[in-house]
Amino acid sequence: MKPVLGITVGEASGVGPELALRCATLPEVNARCRPVLYGPRDVLTQIAGAVGLEVPHQVVNVGSLSGDSIKPGEFSSESGFASYQAVDAAIGDALATKIDAIVTGPIQKEAWRLGGVKYPGHTELLASRCGITDYCMMLTSEQISCVLVTIHVALADVPQALSVEAILRSIKLGAEAMGKRHGRTARVAVCALNPHAGEQGMFSHAEEENLILPAIRQARSLGIELTGPLPPDTAFTPSVRNKTDVYVCMYHDQGLIPLKALAFDDAVNVTLGLPIVRTSVDHGTALDLAWTGKANHQSMLAAIHMAVDLIDE
Repeated sequence: MKPVLGITVGEASGVGPELALRCATLPEVNARCRPVLYGPRDVLTQIAGAVGLEVPHQVVNVGSLSGDSIKPGEFSSESGFASYQAVDAAIGDALATKIDAIVTGPIQKEAWRLGGVKYPGHTELLASRCGITDYCMMLTSEQISCVLVTIHVALADVPQALSVEAILRSIKLGAEAMGKRHGRTARVAVCALNPHAGEQGMFSHAEEENLILPAIRQARSLGIELTGPLPPDTAFTPSVRNKTDVYVCMYHDQGLIPLKALAFDDAVNVTLGLPIVRTSVDHGTALDLAWTGKANHQSMLAAIHMAVDLIDE
């Protein structure tokens, strides 16, 4: 029996609904799973007409957002709350085992804030609804995979947000996920926080010595194969990538800059540590392309295939 995938359409004024509509009708998707879209049906109908697509029969109509209340490229508090409602409904159905996995479309985080949503993004909402504290975000592709120790944190606040426990948790979750995928012990590379890995404290406040190295030592004692802390400017060279299954990165852009440079169209966001499967596109709402029929659906397609693969694991 084919698994059921709940696909949330994301921000209605962006490209998410078009990507969800397009992928839900692809033969290669329907051959592997039964896609169910979560979002306002009226909006989906309007966007489908604009881009020449059909609305599939399997739609969970969430929220009261109407097609005439939203314009392409113009998000609002109403559109933000509607996209939150869709994700929240899909999480509830996944926890109730009504669906086998969630694939999330891109949201506009500012629209969530305007809509009164207290969570800064998908990952934090998922963790809260699932009642877990040991989780992290992994961005993954054929070329490179990165686990993030901190996620939506201002760069100035990253050092205070780091801890031995958080770094070790990210190492363990990344090693476990990639070990399952490859069927062997995963090779983990841990990035330093500072230039030249701190240069023995010359360019740091000893984060490498006091936080990252203790986490690495504890991970090694658990049998995890890893290197680091690696200077970030050389960590992602081809010679290092060839012997690395997953990178552990201290902050958001440390991991996402190399990942998007190498695999912008086919990278997938996976939340590790959840009791349910959740994947997502690795790009934003692309408001300038909304409702034009020109949005690239490859990342959404990759997220769908990854979700099915994770269900099978």
